[in-house]
Amino acid sequence: MGGAAPGEPGGRAVEFRNFAVSGARTRDVAESQLPRALAYRPDVASVVVGVNDTLRRTFDLTELALALDRVCGRLSAGGTVLLTACLPDPGAMLGLPPPLARPLARRQRSVNAVVHALSARYGAVHLHMADAAWVEDRALWSADRLHPGERGHRTIAARFHALLAERGLACGAPPDREPRQPPPTRADALLWLATAGTGWVVRRCHDLLPQLLRLAGAEVRHWAGGTGARLDERAEHALSAALAAVALPLPAPVQASVPESVSVSLQTPVRVSASVDVAAPLARMGE
Repeated sequence: MGGAAPGEPGGRAVEFRNFAVSGARTRDVAESQLPRALAYRPDVASVVVGVNDTLRRTFDLTELALALDRVCGRLSAGGTVLLTACLPDPGAMLGLPPPLARPLARRQRSVNAVVHALSARYGAVHLHMADAAWVEDRALWSADRLHPGERGHRTIAARFHALLAERGLACGAPPDREPRQPPPTRADALLWLATAGTGWVVRRCHDLLPQLLRLAGAEVRHWAGGTGARLDERAEHALSAALAAVALPLPAPVQASVPESVSVSLQTPVRVSASVDVAAPLARMGE
């Protein structure tokens, strides 16, 4: 983390804590990460979670909404400024065939709708990043195609810096977008698949794959019968129930696609308000 220059008002370094855990779901953030973050009393916290929920057979949108509402509500009640983001659907990122990708896309669109609604409720600094330009630009992504690479991290940090600057919460120059390391090569991607990627695939084969194959079968049957709209209607009903559980209105009409994004921990100093003249604690939570 960089700090404010010694001559600047409140020129003490930003203190950063990373509570995020690889593979975490929204429930894990609420149960394990939230208490640690609250004890840290952050001025700013990035809360980015949701993709891991969509990759589980136990996916429950209402449970996700309740857990995320708890996280955002508890942090906001303590005066923490939230950084939130919507995420691209993993089916598109992984290049899955349409029958496998569409169920994941519906899940992620629903998660993003919940994130958007809660971000508005708590006045979060919200970043959008799941349009085609982001998904198709492989230079932004690491070898696993699900997490940003260095260029992606820098781009996201710069966009968060700009959003914070609009609210008067950022100080200093924006982060440099040019990476210092070369992008991952095809050999890097193969190495990831042979090591960490193999374990990930095995875990998903035991967890998500059987259910995803059933969902893909339903996609094919409805497509063949011309009743594919029913699957979208079911997703809309599930979203309506999830938003009702946290007393939020259903968007009207429900969007077929929602502006989305990815986030990482902010790599710049921040100033939460004009009265902040001590080190600004910043916490990262999520997956």
